[in-house]
Amino acid sequence: MKFITSFFALAIVLLTGTSFAADPWSVGTPIVTYYAGPTMSPQVAQQMKDGNFNVVWCSESQLDLLKRHGLRGMVHDGLLNPAVLDKPDQSQKLDDLIARVKNHPAFYSYYIIDEPSATSFKDLARLTAHLRERDPVHMPYINLFPTYANNAQLGTSGDTTTAYRAYLNQFVDVVKPMLLSWDNYQFYKNHDGNQYFLNLAMIRTKAQEANLPFLNIVQAASWEPNVRVPVPDEMRYLVYTTIAYGAQGISYYVYQAVNHKGGLANPDGTTTPLYDAVKPLNAEFIAIVSQLQPLKSTGVYHTSLKDPGCEPPPADIPFKIDAAQSKLMARGLLLGNFAKDQKPTHTVVVNLDYKTGVTATITAPAKLELFDSITRKWTPTNTPRVELNLQPGGGQLIRLAQ
Repeated sequence: MKFITSFFALAIVLLTGTSFAADPWSVGTPIVTYYAGPTMSPQVAQQMKDGNFNVVWCSESQLDLLKRHGLRGMVHDGLLNPAVLDKPDQSQKLDDLIARVKNHPAFYSYYIIDEPSATSFKDLARLTAHLRERDPVHMPYINLFPTYANNAQLGTSGDTTTAYRAYLNQFVDVVKPMLLSWDNYQFYKNHDGNQYFLNLAMIRTKAQEANLPFLNIVQAASWEPNVRVPVPDEMRYLVYTTIAYGAQGISYYVYQAVNHKGGLANPDGTTTPLYDAVKPLNAEFIAIVSQLQPLKSTGVYHTSLKDPGCEPPPADIPFKIDAAQSKLMARGLLLGNFAKDQKPTHTVVVNLDYKTGVTATITAPAKLELFDSITRKWTPTNTPRVELNLQPGGGQLIRLAQ
């Protein structure tokens, strides 16, 4: 059910400061994007820029507009289809499209497909290889199914983890992607799904095995009676849990779409309360993930939650929770550790209760520093113990003093 966007471009920095990745491809500026939005126009481009989005849907003809607004474009075109390769006239048109867009400074990625079955991976591999042979510095973007897709949808067999692991393995081995992207929507009317962290964990593991970045598409709307529209505190929870697992991109389903409630924009183009909520969160995501990009995610731990995919902190974890001095809720905290090698130097502490703020006291083997995602500066605490006041679903990046 959805998908998202992706990334690339030559090493060019627009006047706005948005960076574009050089060959070989890398994410560049951490990705903030969306699924399904209004037709691109100067007004829409400015709204997305103001909302701190940096990868947007577009056609080839809209790339100049994106350049003027400092945005990166994921091009949608009917030629980006494996069947085109079997039709010489259409294949030539595809090659002409590649030749036209690949040097445009606002071009970031090719949108290919959303939620393909493993049965289509060989055809998708042909198309992505064709694109990369002619344009190795821009990503063919494919979004994958979530863990709760059934075996018929996945094209694999087994229980949930077995079938999904096979799906990811085949995708990486056959298609050879540049990035892993998936969607998992957990907010139902009267309860939360229990596979959100399982999906994050399985994607993170496969991404590390394959040395790939990954991007999480999170819920920002309702499309069925049993699915609820998230509230701003739940959006904060989605953003900070995505950061803690080591993602380099986040996408929102949806920006605007028919038969959906919520989203980030109304049918008349005006913004929604969720747009106002994610606008600062997007800036925080970019600031924090930019700090983490040079590092490796070394572990993700849940102090209390026991949903599938959740791991408790090991005894030798360097960043510890002083439970006696903390005021936590039943869902506890999430700790996402990062390091230049294997010894963690940074952690993202997340309050997993998206209804109530908490106070968490963190201890470490050395003095700690706190990252301010607004000023993008580190502040020393001059102590190996720090008390964090975390908003509902909120988080804080800390590190051992440099």
